[in-house]
This record gives sequence, structure tokens and C-alpha cells, in this order.
Amino acid sequence: MSSIRNFSIIAHIDHGKSTLADRLLELTGTIPPRRMQEQVLDSMDLERERGITIKMTPVRMLYQLEAINYQLNLIDTPGHIDFAYEVSRSLKAVEGALLLIDAARGVQAQTLSVLAAAREQNLMIFPVINKIDLISTRRESVRAEIMKLFADPQIEILEVSAKTGQGVSELLTAIARRVPAPVVEYSETNGARALVFDFDYSTHRGLIVYVRIFDGSIKRQDKLTFGVSGEIFTALEVGYFAPARQSTETLAAGEIGYIVTGIKEFNRAKVGETILKANQPALPLIAGYAEPKPMVWASLYPTSQDDFNLLRQALARLRLSDAALSFEEEAVGVLGRGFRVGFLGLLHLEIITERLRREHHLNLVVTTPSISFRLTDDRTGQMETVYAFHLFPDELRGQTVTEPYARAEILTPAEYLSPILTLLQEHEAVIIATDNWGDDRMILKVEMPLRELMRHFFDSLKSASSGFASLSYALIDWRPADVVKLEVLVAEEVVPALARVVPRRRLEIEAEAVVEKLKNLLPRELFVIKIQARVGGRIIASRAISAMKKDVTGYLYGGDITRKRKLWEKQAKGKKRMQARARVNISPEVFLKLVQ
Repeated sequence: MSSIRNFSIIAHIDHGKSTLADRLLELTGTIPPRRMQEQVLDSMDLERERGITIKMTPVRMLYQLEAINYQLNLIDTPGHIDFAYEVSRSLKAVEGALLLIDAARGVQAQTLSVLAAAREQNLMIFPVINKIDLISTRRESVRAEIMKLFADPQIEILEVSAKTGQGVSELLTAIARRVPAPVVEYSETNGARALVFDFDYSTHRGLIVYVRIFDGSIKRQDKLTFGVSGEIFTALEVGYFAPARQSTETLAAGEIGYIVTGIKEFNRAKVGETILKANQPALPLIAGYAEPKPMVWASLYPTSQDDFNLLRQALARLRLSDAALSFEEEAVGVLGRGFRVGFLGLLHLEIITERLRREHHLNLVVTTPSISFRLTDDRTGQMETVYAFHLFPDELRGQTVTEPYARAEILTPAEYLSPILTLLQEHEAVIIATDNWGDDRMILKVEMPLRELMRHFFDSLKSASSGFASLSYALIDWRPADVVKLEVLVAEEVVPALARVVPRRRLEIEAEAVVEKLKNLLPRELFVIKIQARVGGRIIASRAISAMKKDVTGYLYGGDITRKRKLWEKQAKGKKRMQARARVNISPEVFLKLVQ
């Protein structure tokens, strides 16, 4: 166990984590050259297409240094802020972390966030400057930023190029020498303890749990139990990741691997569980993880109600590989039965819906993303949490509304400060602190409503700063909100999926925008389509899509005009009857374009 080194790579998005993992796998000979490819640990098509890591991935590497054979267990982590929960889970299973920093971009807001998470776990953290092969590097200023970050002018900083491999051999040596070996609390005679940090599911083999063994050892055919749920199962197979699964007879203390449980039910265990031997003395459970808190909610409905059970199964499977995903069943008259799903952010929502379409071949209607609001009765003090916009009351009578607030840190070059300040004002943000961050950069600490943060703030920030500003955020508390419910009517019928809760100060702007966008998206029908935005029974914005015209007299020629008039009158009566029972079917594509 003294030769085991468990570590993660943490960084801001696009600082080169996956590329560095590729070089480590290459130099240790974990993957043969003929099988080597870019982003080898990013197994999903979406990860390769977008060039981002979505799921953490464990892998075991063997490395020899000074006649000692080291076992290096790496967990590659995502960088986008929406997947910060994945990072927190990986850090629980390791003793060390490489803090990767781009030599051209330097310290970013998410760098501060992941560093704080690693410090909470008391990990051995050492900084690594990446992309030193680029012409645009500013290595000396980045080194100064790192010294300020760690408050240590003598800190040892490694420099590498994950693309060319420069400095990666020295990094491997540093990992073997500087990352602490695992520490065992209980001897083998007391049994075994393992922490579940991720899941997978096989149709034939059931739940496959990804574990870090903290004490003792687990062998194939051992009788095991989940410490919280009490579920007892047999280890049908144990093994490690290389990066494909490799079975072995035993997983020993300090190692990272997997256990095939054979359990076919989706809800029998969860991330953060402790696995114990079924017949061992009671050992204390390993401190797990805080439950992830959804930031954004959206309802997902199958376009065909025949696919409702398929959607349920698909969400349950995704829940196994994504512990931050939560969902509950709901029903809306027009849309039928579906699920209210909680996400960590808009990118998380986009990734999950895309995976449902690609991996499970489901056609979905996705409602406008929302946050949660709390309604408190002023007389009784009874509080209700509303997750769906269409469930928000049309009018507030004796109720106080509160909403979640977030504290955000924005790191930006000083030259973009003016447009960013304008953006913050538009999104109701209040600046609580500012600080210089060297190299003509500033860090802004602000507080703002979560609904404004989720109103495409990240994209707007990138536009205002030409892509140079970065953002990290966390929820802090709940505060009073001056908001109202905006309903959308199509052909005088309320569409619950298009309802939204908007700040009163932006009511007219939001109403005009939604009806105008819907007018441009909906196809024309044989009758006039009225599109209206309503608040508390009052129409505040309206558009109309004119009816398609059909020349019912085109086949006539010559004769008296009365023949044409009869056909026109008949057509007018038919359109009037059609208008009376008009109903517009809104396609899933329209819903998707409306929320983009």
C-alpha cells in the first residue's frame, strides 16, 4: 500500500486536463500506442464533440521509479462549473490533486473554486502550469498568481506541455514522491470499508459500483452490505480500470476499482454509501457527500405518451451515472404525463436532454427552465416551495415570495470592467467586494438572484469580455422577490409549458419577447392564430399569425360573379367554424427553439 498514489486533476474548463491524462497514460504504457487517441478517458460522444469532460473517469497506471513499482490511480474530473459535484466526489477518494493552470490564461474563477474544494478535503495540492509550448504564454505572471493563490513565494511549481509531453516525465516523478500514500484506520481483522463514489449499470450484471477501499480488502464472492440501506449482496466480480474494466481477485486497502453487485433495482444504493462485509463487526460509516442541490428545474414530456415508461427508465439509468440528477413524476393536461427534473445548471440540462435523445431515442418536449420559489402565508407562516412555473399562483394574495440568491466571483481583465458592470446592473447584481489580481486583472465578488444568473448570464459575460472573464458561484440564502407569473396563450388556450415567472420590472419586455418569438416559430394554419401573454387576467402583449389563403375559385372560369361569391361565403363559414374549435399543436422543435 505504501506504493499506491491516488490523485485527481482539477482545473478550470479547457485548461488541458484530458490532454494531460492522455500523456500520463501514454508515458506509463497503460494504453498501447496503436489504441491511443485524443481524450481517451472521455468515452461519451458528447464529450468528444464539445471538447469537455462531463463525467469523472478513474484509471490505474503502473509506474516504476528507483526500483519501486508505483500504482497511480488517477480520477479525471470535469472543469465546467455545472459539474462541480463530480469534482467533489472524486476528491473524496484521493489523497492528492494536481491544480492545472493554463500558461496563457492564468488563474480563473473556477480555479479558485476547485482549489477551495480540494483544501476542504485536506489534500496534498501542487500547482502545474500547462501549455508552456504556446507562443502567447505569460509564465512569469502566472507563477506570481499561483504564489499569491497559495500565499507562499517558495511553493514548487511544475511546468508542462500536455500536448507535446514536455515536462510530463518530471510530473510523474513528482506524483510518486509528493502525493501521500493511503492511510488505513482499521486492520484487516476488523473487516473492510469502501466508499461508493460512482455507479454504472449493466442489463445482465446489475449495479456496478465504483469504490475506493479505505480499510481491509474485498474479494470476489465476498458477502457485502451497504451501510445505510442495509442491502446485502455478493461481489460477483471485483476489478480496476485500465481504463477498461479489468477483473482481479482482490481489491486491497488504498486501491480504487469496481464491484459488480448483481442488484437489478435502480434505487437500492446511492453515491456516498459505505460498503462493509456482511459478517464483520460494525465499523463507523465513511463520511459521504452532501446531497447535490438542483439549481434549475425543467419538465420533460415524451411527445408520445406511449414512451412515458421508457422515459422513466431512461432517467433512472442516467441517475445511476449522474448522482446530481433528480426527478419526480408530474402531469399537465395539455402535455400529459412527464417528469419534473432538477439540474445543476443550463449546460447540465442540455447534456441530459441530448443524452436522452441519443442514447435512448426519445423525442421530448422540454419546458422553459425555472428555479424554485418559496411562498409563505403571511397569516399562518406556512411555507410552500414551487418548482414549476405553471404551479406559481396567478395572483399573490397574502403571500410573500422569496427566491435563492447566489454569491459569484468574476475574474476579468480590467479593460472589460465597464461592459461587465453594465451587465451586472441588468441582472440585478450587487458588488460586495473587488480586488486586484495582478497582471491588470480584477476579481469581482457579487450577489445576485439565481434566476438572473440562469438567464444566460454566463454567455452574456463571455460576450461582454470577449471570452476572457470567468465565473464561479455558490448558493447563499433566500431573499424577497418582486416577481409575477406570465402565462402564454396560443389560440386562446393556455400552454402550461410556456409559463414563466419574471421580475415585475421586466414584465413588458419579457411578454413582448415571448409572443414575438413564438409568432416567428409557429407555422401558419388555415385559421388565424392569436398569441397572447397574460398576467393576472390582463393581456399585456399580443400577436396574430394570419391564416393561410386558399383560392377556392381557381378552377372557375367565365360565368356570373355570383358563383364565386357563393364559394367565398362557404369558405368564410368554414373558417369561422374552424376558428371556434381551433387548436394548435406545438412541436417539440418549437419548444426547444423557444428556450434557447
